[in-house]
Amino acid sequence: MQVGNNPRVRALLVSPRSLPLRREVPRSWLVAKRAIDVCGAFVGLVLSAPLVLLAALAIACVSPGSPFFAQERVGQNGRRFRLYKLRTMIDGAHLEHERLQPLSEVSGPVFKMRNDPRLHALGSLLRRTSIDELPNFVNVLFGEMSLVGPRPPLPCEVEHYDRFALCRLTVKPGLTCLWQINGRSNVDFDEWMALDNRYVETWTPWGDLAIIWRTIPVVIQGEGAH
Repeated sequence: MQVGNNPRVRALLVSPRSLPLRREVPRSWLVAKRAIDVCGAFVGLVLSAPLVLLAALAIACVSPGSPFFAQERVGQNGRRFRLYKLRTMIDGAHLEHERLQPLSEVSGPVFKMRNDPRLHALGSLLRRTSIDELPNFVNVLFGEMSLVGPRPPLPCEVEHYDRFALCRLTVKPGLTCLWQINGRSNVDFDEWMALDNRYVETWTPWGDLAIIWRTIPVVIQGEGAH
């Protein structure tokens, strides 16, 4: 399924070839990237399973509703998929999105607040440690995401993309990326898009491994996570 109701965005996504900055890479790179994704996601799921289970039980204790959360996101070439996460907000938090939108602390068509009132008691901790994103490994195994790539946007965000921002949709979204290791939410929207476009234009399989390695200390420190 393609994205949205905005005619300009829809026209750009009718065909993958209509997206700007489509970069041709050797097929061997794509094979290597998928191999890294499958191996990394499998190992990640196995190692993180006890932590995810513990976190899910803790969420169930502090907030009614399922501890897991599936949200529609936009992937490569505008295809939609369901992103799996641990729930960090109270049940029904999406109903408050429009009311809180003017309070967003970041530029561009994204919403982020350091002290989002919709977070449940463990929400801030789960986000700061990125534990909430561990179920993303399932999306990587399904082939909807990669270990490395631009973070998957919401459909409502893509509605406001210009051609420059749309370039990030020419590759699979990822668990981590240049934005993730360069400040995350401390980076404004234009710089964020520039970092994603730099990745689109320069990625290599060995470059992905370097980004994965650099992500580890960033996650441990919780830099820019909220």
